[in-house]
Amino acid sequence: MENRKLKRMVVGALLAAVYAVLALVLPMASFGPVQFRFSEALTLLPVFSPVAGIGVTLGCLITNLIGFLMGATFPQDILFGTLATLLGCVLTWLFRGVRVKGLPVLSALAPVVCNTIIIGWEINAFFLDAPSWTGFVTSAIGVGLGEAAACLVLGLLLVSLLERTGLDRLFREL
Repeated sequence: MENRKLKRMVVGALLAAVYAVLALVLPMASFGPVQFRFSEALTLLPVFSPVAGIGVTLGCLITNLIGFLMGATFPQDILFGTLATLLGCVLTWLFRGVRVKGLPVLSALAPVVCNTIIIGWEINAFFLDAPSWTGFVTSAIGVGLGEAAACLVLGLLLVSLLERTGLDRLFREL
């Protein structure tokens, strides 16, 4: 196997593991209508390489599968939660060049918007007794606030730290 392909696979697998561990360390914060997954900060790593998005998406899938097995989440979240993360990572990669004061703010907003809409809809559609516009808005706000904290605070801090230390090259070389 080519060294570059192996490196991509290893980095993707490591990111998947890190995402899952960060999310599962605090399951009460990672599952439910109001979520704050520290691991969602990793959704900004596709700013450096699309390989990071693959790893983060796989990590989300693993987390949601384990969450389901623990009884902390539902089968719908395996599909919709993973889809929201995948779409957020793709958009993060696509918006990577748009910077505000040197920070990829638009990239950071991508997973926030995707999770807010998709998971807000999921909670409203599948878990509320009477789905409604109000239920969607309430659910979306709960998800969006936690996602915004993870991405706009922790994620941008992570990107800034990696760029300042030169460690972003570990991802850019993939």
